[in-house]
Amino acid sequence: MLKMKPIVVLSAVLFVVTIMIPTLLVLPFMEKTTGKLGEELASKEIEAAVDQPAVEVAIYRDSLDKIEKLPLEDYIAGVVAAEMPSEFELEALKAQALTARTYYLYYLMSGEKSDKIPKEANVSDTEDHQVYKSDEELRKAWGKDYQWKMNKIKEAVAATSGQVLTYDGEPIYAAFFSTSNGFTENSEDYWSSPLPYLKSVESPWDVNTEKFNGQEVIAVTDFEEKLGVKLTEAAEVGKIIERTKGNRVGKVDINGKVLTGKDIREKLGLKSSDFTWERKEDNIIINTKGFGHGVGMSQYGANELAKGGKTYKEIVEHYYSGAQIDTTQTLLTKITASK
Repeated sequence: MLKMKPIVVLSAVLFVVTIMIPTLLVLPFMEKTTGKLGEELASKEIEAAVDQPAVEVAIYRDSLDKIEKLPLEDYIAGVVAAEMPSEFELEALKAQALTARTYYLYYLMSGEKSDKIPKEANVSDTEDHQVYKSDEELRKAWGKDYQWKMNKIKEAVAATSGQVLTYDGEPIYAAFFSTSNGFTENSEDYWSSPLPYLKSVESPWDVNTEKFNGQEVIAVTDFEEKLGVKLTEAAEVGKIIERTKGNRVGKVDINGKVLTGKDIREKLGLKSSDFTWERKEDNIIINTKGFGHGVGMSQYGANELAKGGKTYKEIVEHYYSGAQIDTTQTLLTKITASK
């Protein structure tokens, strides 16, 4: 789990000045945010200088071993297209666009730098940051459906352009995942750092979605090797001794060795840390509920909420406790005021 580092004021100001250029261009057309999300977005029309340079994101294309540069909002569109099915409801896609932009802003301002990418790159195109697909890749993958799918993605991105999720005036770590087990997870129950906006909330809408149930069959020998355990001849594989706030496996005792649910999920490649298992001869049958780490916004839950008439603002309000939608302009004002 990334942890927010102290922000160097000068570099932060320079960065936000760059980020806010597209915000200035779209602010006159943005609707206001009201209600529980707190402060309304600035709606004052601001004239932007047409000769200001576009914001560029330097993406390390992992499989190609090269750096690709493109405008920020084009990058966000490529992330949304890669991370969420384009068939999802428009409001769910808007929520994904907002989280993608927020994550990128958070990552750059946190001071974190991955040693897996060249120093000239901002982010990678893998799950180490956010999965991204280029326009060329999407054309190939979508074929004849490319135009309507990309139009829908771009509409979602444009509707949230210049918006960012903040908590106490700072961009949040906008974690998201595929499908919950009926609840999201506290950040500290899966990663090490507790964050006030990443708290367990109910997400019952996921239960009937396509990725809710999963199953893995693992040979006993592979199970023992991957987990570093030795099973007895008894039918019981291991005893769950602790559950998390999100009703996932917290800790398991396997013949005297205690492992966390996260350890087991990652070492065995399970879809979720909410699992049950049984031994059948030389195999372990493992059934899971949900898909992903469980922290932050459930994508399938967001889509079900959108189907029920919820807006993207209501969706992110549910999954990110106490977070507010703000503008990069407001963020700049807060940073410069603290100098």
